[in-house]
This record gives sequence, structure tokens and C-alpha cells, in this order.
Amino acid sequence: MLSRRLLMQGGLAAMALGTTGGMPAMGVAGAAAPAAAPDLKKHPYIDAHSHVWSPDTDKWPLEKGQTKADLKPASFTPTELLAQAHPVGVGRVVLIQHHIYHGWNNTYLTDCAAAFPGTFAVVGMIDDQQPGVVNKMDQLKKQRVTGFRITPFIYKEKWLDSDGMHALWKHAAETGQAVCCLLNPEHLAGVGRMCERYPQTRVVIDHFARIGADGMVRDADVDALAALAKHRQAHVKLSAYYALGKKAPPYLDLVPMIRRMLDAYTPERCMWASDAPYQIEGDNGYAPSLALLRERVELSAGDRDWLLRKCAERVYFA
Repeated sequence: MLSRRLLMQGGLAAMALGTTGGMPAMGVAGAAAPAAAPDLKKHPYIDAHSHVWSPDTDKWPLEKGQTKADLKPASFTPTELLAQAHPVGVGRVVLIQHHIYHGWNNTYLTDCAAAFPGTFAVVGMIDDQQPGVVNKMDQLKKQRVTGFRITPFIYKEKWLDSDGMHALWKHAAETGQAVCCLLNPEHLAGVGRMCERYPQTRVVIDHFARIGADGMVRDADVDALAALAKHRQAHVKLSAYYALGKKAPPYLDLVPMIRRMLDAYTPERCMWASDAPYQIEGDNGYAPSLALLRERVELSAGDRDWLLRKCAERVYFA
């Protein structure tokens, strides 16, 4: 996936040669100093959504008996991610817990955040069906977990009903941790009801609520996502272009939906994200994802700064 040239461009070749699972040797062993802090002048942008995983499945086991052979791609470590990000000016990334591979165990991501101070914030996951949700939230906040992914794709129609889920929303308003929703348009109404009940809780909708995943960007779905903007703590990620609409660069077919989100939420509550490594498969790429907002959508310099840095910084890195 990555050439030696890209690793050199990202300033990561030496690090890559001395890593275990794509992390500095100290990452979990404490044997050396952590990676240097990101150079925010050279790499000012923030990718608000990426996944990473290690081929070292002995150190970081996979969920449900999966093995290294189940990883696709076989490796996507912080080093490999930053080799994609640095050449286009991205210096910080929000790492999203990947339930498919690691279930409710957030250890790999918190280890990554510890090994690269200032580079990564983490959106973890907590099983709301189990006791101790509030205590787990507090513990994970100390490990740079500034948000929690929730989704209807695990507990289906009861995904917002448990006492633990309500405790998560209530406590997140107190801790400042964001509730980050991976869902489809039909689930937006339920999120709206939770926003009404917990108006101080910061909420982020991932990937335009997956509008256009079947190739059709429907006006009714866009209207439903735009309507959620009435809740002042609601935010939306402009992300996962590879999976929406025509699903091919330069992604200009998504511009009308982007404009609608900017009108509804304002740039202060919209953030760009890649959804790597999936964004860099096939004919898609990391750079074209960033280029859509940096170069192809007409924006003021101030609005672009909110989309590419300031919104994600306020939500995840403050």
C-alpha cells in the first residue's frame, strides 16, 4: 500500500524501521521516548476519522477468533496512516474504534495515542449493556478518549434504549466527550430525540449519515440530516467519499450535499475526515478526499479552516 518514497515524504522511514506493530518501541513497553509532537505549522490539518490496526495480533488480539488473515488491508498502523497524511498537510487524526476487529477493547487505539502524544485523539466504544459505563468513560478520558462511537448496527432497534446508553449521553455532557453516531438516515429521528433530552451533549454524525451509500443521494435524507442541525451541539463529518454517491474522485457529485450541510450546520459544526484506510482503496485516495474541500469547493479561508482543522480541534483535541 505504501511505497518507501511515501514513508520518506512523511518523515517516518526511521520510525517505521524501529516499530512494533507500526508504533514506536516505547508504545507499550516504555523502552524509549515517545514520538515527537506533530509539527502543526507544516501539517496543520486534522483528519477527524480514521481507523488503524496492527498485524501484531498476538499483542493486540482480534475479536471473535479472527486472525491476521482476516485483516483487510493486512496492516494499517499509525506509521502507515501518517505516511498518507503528512504529504497533504494532515498532522493530527481522530482514531475511531473498529468494532469489527477489536470489539469493545480500545487498547490498541489508546496505546497509539500514548505513543504519539498530540497526534491522535481517540473515539472509543463502551458496551452500554454492561454496568459501569460512567466509570469507564472517566477512565478512558485519561487515555485521550474524547468521544464514543455508538451505532444501531449492534443492538438494532434497541440501540438507544438502555440505561447505560442514557448514562453515556448524560455523562458526556459533563465530561465534554462527544457521542459519535455511525448510522443510516432512518436512525436520525432517534438521535434527534436524544439531542432534545440531552441538549448539552456534543453529538457528531459520521459520514453524512451514510446518505448515498446505495448510490442515490435522496433529498428527503439530506433534509433529515440538515434538520438535526437545529440542535446546537450537533455536528456532521464530511467524509467517506469513496462510499457515497458515485464513489469516485473527484467526488463533485457530493458538492450539493456538502453545501447543504454548510448552510444548515455552518462550517463551525462541520469537519472533514477521510475514513482511511477504506478511502485509499481502488481508484480512490487520501489526497483527493482532502482536495475536495481544500481546492474544489469554493470557500472562504476562514470557513476552510473550520472544516479542515478548527471544528475537529474543538470537538476532539481541546
